[in-house]
Amino acid sequence: MELRDALTQITEIRARLASAEVYRGYRALPVAFSGVIALLAGFAQGVYLEEPASRVGLYLSLWVGAAILSMLVAGVEIGIRALREDSRVSRASTRVALQQFSPPVAAGALVTIVVFQAAPESVWLLPGLWQIFYSLGIFASGRLLPRPTYWVAAFYLLAGCLVLALGPQRAFEPSCMAIPFALGQFMAAVILYSTLERDHGSE
Repeated sequence: MELRDALTQITEIRARLASAEVYRGYRALPVAFSGVIALLAGFAQGVYLEEPASRVGLYLSLWVGAAILSMLVAGVEIGIRALREDSRVSRASTRVALQQFSPPVAAGALVTIVVFQAAPESVWLLPGLWQIFYSLGIFASGRLLPRPTYWVAAFYLLAGCLVLALGPQRAFEPSCMAIPFALGQFMAAVILYSTLERDHGSE
């Protein structure tokens, strides 16, 4: 029993250390790349998808696809770094970071499915809601991220509320998704680089 208790205490200590230290798995380049993806998706919508309100399936496919691509790029980077880490505390930090950020993302995905299936006339709400859910993910992960990242979360929250306030006539405009996500991701990339990478190297 004493050995089991000791192992349990060690596990708890590692978990507390992981939740207390700044997580270095998020890197500036993949985050900035996701901002570029948002701009490209906005450009594609403006050129190829006229009247998205009447083609909500294509609209959702475009932006959900852009989000999935961004997450895949970030996930590959995080996965590679996690495999290279020798420290169990660092690996535990990766698990904690994903656990904190995942619920808002999952909630956003479920809300998207429900709105599209049950109330397609309300799909115009999703651009603002996506930004709000994303801000909640950043807020939830705030303890593991550099402190200035809270400004990014606040930006997404305000941007999402503004897009909702624009109403159904303007919420589908490409700028309502491309500009907030591009600016937010570029802001996050600058913060990550200046606080974690510039002075510490790319490890």
